[in-house]
Amino acid sequence: MIQLKSIEELRLMRESAQLVSKTLGMLAKEIKPGVTTLHLDNLGGEFIRDHGGEPAFLGMYGFPKNLCISPNAEVVHGIPNEKPLEDGDILSVDCGVYMNGFYGDHAYSFEVGEVAPKTKKLLQVTKESLYKGIEQCVRGKRVGDISNAIQTYCEAHGYGVVRELVGHGLGRKMHEDPQVPNYGRKGSGKVLKDGIVLAIEPMVNLRTEKVKFHDDGWTVTSLDNSPSAHFEHDVCIINGKPVLLSTYRYIYEALGIVSDEEKPFTLDF
Repeated sequence: MIQLKSIEELRLMRESAQLVSKTLGMLAKEIKPGVTTLHLDNLGGEFIRDHGGEPAFLGMYGFPKNLCISPNAEVVHGIPNEKPLEDGDILSVDCGVYMNGFYGDHAYSFEVGEVAPKTKKLLQVTKESLYKGIEQCVRGKRVGDISNAIQTYCEAHGYGVVRELVGHGLGRKMHEDPQVPNYGRKGSGKVLKDGIVLAIEPMVNLRTEKVKFHDDGWTVTSLDNSPSAHFEHDVCIINGKPVLLSTYRYIYEALGIVSDEEKPFTLDF
């Protein structure tokens, strides 16, 4: 059952999502060759607690760390470890926060040093597909419209859209109804209404859409070991239109990136 949120609840959710955003922005400055993902995990957990939140992933379903950090062929749910990052790596950092009784949950795929052009393009297209999905997050449309927009855009570039892992509703629980696949038919799925909150998260592989689930119970990689990209935003619907609760602004400030991609989905409420 979909839990629609009031404006007051959406404001609280925005605080949770924005702490995730600020955590990712802090980490953006630290991601470089030679740094370990375990170090990034420790920094992230400390930052979240220092700002009044709790790392949502720690202990959830038994996950052992604060953040899911997934390099290169790892799609999602990578467990931070002591292996140093290398020049040319890519790194999905997925962060969750619990604060004010609500969850925030979003992700960004970072470049580590000089990344190969084909991998850089994968990151660009995957992030663009996220916004294609967000554009469909409109009152009266359906979940399948979001899914189809992401799938169509990524497959037009020859990429594999992961089927086994999906986005989701968000609120007082980390995973609420509805599920939000990154593939599907227009006009299918649940109807979108004001007050819905979705964590939309394209997970896209350079080649095959197939994945491998590893024996640690968490790590998921592309089946052919090709690079995988992952971007995620928390989105709600207010007055019939999509509004971002999360932001990449802090990441962009840290990295010196200029972008107006979020402008159509920004509302002061």
